[in-house]
Amino acid sequence: MSEAFCSLEGRTALVTGASRGIGRAIARELARAGASVVVSYRTGEAEAQALAAELGGRALQADVSDPASARALVEEAGELDILVNNAGVTRDGLLVRMSDEDWRTVLDTNLASCFYTCRAAVRGMMKRRSGAIVNISSIVGLHGNWGQTNYAASKAGIIGFTKALARELGSRNIRANVVVPGYVKTQLTDVLPEEATATMLQSTPLGRLGDPEDVAGAVRFLCSDEAAFITGAVLLVDGGLGM
Repeated sequence: MSEAFCSLEGRTALVTGASRGIGRAIARELARAGASVVVSYRTGEAEAQALAAELGGRALQADVSDPASARALVEEAGELDILVNNAGVTRDGLLVRMSDEDWRTVLDTNLASCFYTCRAAVRGMMKRRSGAIVNISSIVGLHGNWGQTNYAASKAGIIGFTKALARELGSRNIRANVVVPGYVKTQLTDVLPEEATATMLQSTPLGRLGDPEDVAGAVRFLCSDEAAFITGAVLLVDGGLGM
């Protein structure tokens, strides 16, 4: 890919949940595009600090499920041109056995965090009349999945939240979009049984699991001027799984 295409030169980006997996790949791709990247993490400090050093950026610890911590993170990150909400957790289990804590933890970390960080970041973007927000959902938010009512609800909520946000902020030239990964090779999928992985592959027309870099490339595009007339979009990066 040409460095001139989808350039983010001179822009500052904050990526939450960036210490590993998809978040790490997104941070690297935005830096490769020329952005100054702030790597946010809750756990995995050593990994986050190493990534920030590699990218010439900064690593900031925050619990984005907490409104005060999310606000402080955005303030410390400085004037943001780009916000990527990638932080997420799973607490899988059947509905009848799911605890209140597991429900709240997933909804707060995956969905409420988007509200907290966006609320803090858009004030500056509105003043500058410019900004790009990309929220990371999941194919589970579109199709559901056994044992993941909490996760599916949080990821579906991200889609509705982002569409409403796009309508609110469009007049200020702030774009908000969603990337929906399918099954991607991360620490979460590495531990799945072979039968589960085989079922995923059978359902995916391209016949492979995605790489984190596949998702990162889509995020870079949506953050760039090449996507200047795209807002409220839901971009599936799933090998055709969601057709």
